[in-house]
Amino acid sequence: MSRVEHTARTPVQMAALVVGVVFLLVGVAGFIPGLTTNYDTLGFAGHHSEALLLGLFQVSILHNIVHLAFGVAGIALARTARNAYLYLVGGGVIYLVLWLYGLVIDHDSAANFVPLNTADNWLHLFLAIGMIALGVVLGKRTLPART
Repeated sequence: MSRVEHTARTPVQMAALVVGVVFLLVGVAGFIPGLTTNYDTLGFAGHHSEALLLGLFQVSILHNIVHLAFGVAGIALARTARNAYLYLVGGGVIYLVLWLYGLVIDHDSAANFVPLNTADNWLHLFLAIGMIALGVVLGKRTLPART
């Protein structure tokens, strides 16, 4: 009879897994008419896409793919505490940069290729703060101290 060892996930791993699953669900939702309004205007990229996830967040095929990629990364990196920490903090930094980018670009310009609107910008700030906080607070409990 073989013995299967089960190791419990640490809190930082669980947080990365949950965040990853949420990003995966958001990425899928961006392709579902009804959850995404103005679905017929969904373009690959650019500010011309007027598709709105939940009637609020501007999305495109590229934007949805980014959410799906962040989701897959979160699920994959949740396998170890160190990688989960790096996913949360690194992902939070990426979203902080994306928030700043969304603030400085003209939303009606070619620079808005993702695309982003004001609701996206503030969500990105919330995600940045939340992901970094989860990584730092939960990672501090789990990761060995550096000497």
